[in-house]
Amino acid sequence: MNLVAESLALVGRVTWLWLAAVYRAVAPVGLQSRKDVTGWLALVTGAGSGVGRLLALRFAHLGCRVVLWDVNQEGNQATADLIKEAVPGAQVWTYTVDLARRDNIYTAAKQVKSELGDVNILVNNAGIITGCSLLDNDDHLNIKTMEVNALSHLWAVKCFLPGMLRRNRGHVVTVASTAGLFGVPGMVDYSVSKFSAVGLSECLRMELIKRGKTGVKTTVVCPGYIDTGMFRGFKYRFPLLMQELKPTYVADKIIEAVQTDQQMLCLPRMVYMLLMIKGIVPVSVCDALAEFTGVLNTMDDFVGRKND
Repeated sequence: MNLVAESLALVGRVTWLWLAAVYRAVAPVGLQSRKDVTGWLALVTGAGSGVGRLLALRFAHLGCRVVLWDVNQEGNQATADLIKEAVPGAQVWTYTVDLARRDNIYTAAKQVKSELGDVNILVNNAGIITGCSLLDNDDHLNIKTMEVNALSHLWAVKCFLPGMLRRNRGHVVTVASTAGLFGVPGMVDYSVSKFSAVGLSECLRMELIKRGKTGVKTTVVCPGYIDTGMFRGFKYRFPLLMQELKPTYVADKIIEAVQTDQQMLCLPRMVYMLLMIKGIVPVSVCDALAEFTGVLNTMDDFVGRKND
């Protein structure tokens, strides 16, 4: 095919993709086709609390077999008990996994594949935050943040992606953050880890396209502040523009994104506009806007779960 023909084909394809994206953005989810994940094996990291627990419960309601990974054994078991109570007959398994340890991840993954088979949906959800400025943070905490928030994603994908590729069916969900799109003082190591997670998801999507494995989908999730206690003390100057997110809302939106094969999910929707602004205005303007909107001071009163 010559260059002119390729260019015309590209124009047609891009036009169609734009129209499809607009439809998906404005049409109610109920009017969009959803894939059936009944019987799929869904693995959720950080399933012992928060959004991870809610996601595991929702996957069980969809008929998935559910695998729970968390370093907190009691919290993990509480999630399993909740699922069994809410979804009679649900199949759920718990594994105590320290996501800061690569060997722990590889061992648990080998056990899951041996006992249960290939994972169809991988949700890299677990995350931690220190909430310290760069120069006030200890090196070992920086390292642990990267291990849990970024490297664990890499190891888990390497473990479970081959099974998805063999069947050309599966879904990898990367729970990142708006801190993986915009820098925020007071969470440098957290933001670095989340930028890494966003990059991993994008690179993985590109690799799947190159391999022709269009049956394996990816979704990267970039939510703002979620009211789980993890970000206690975090504040916005204009909360009406970037409102606090409820965990149930975030979990519902992630499930919708998986069912509709949405590649990127930003919450709240204002984040899409901010991302566009970041891409077209000078860096100095972005800095001035960050100062005016209070971004520079959002972590001043951060407490997190330190007192829990």
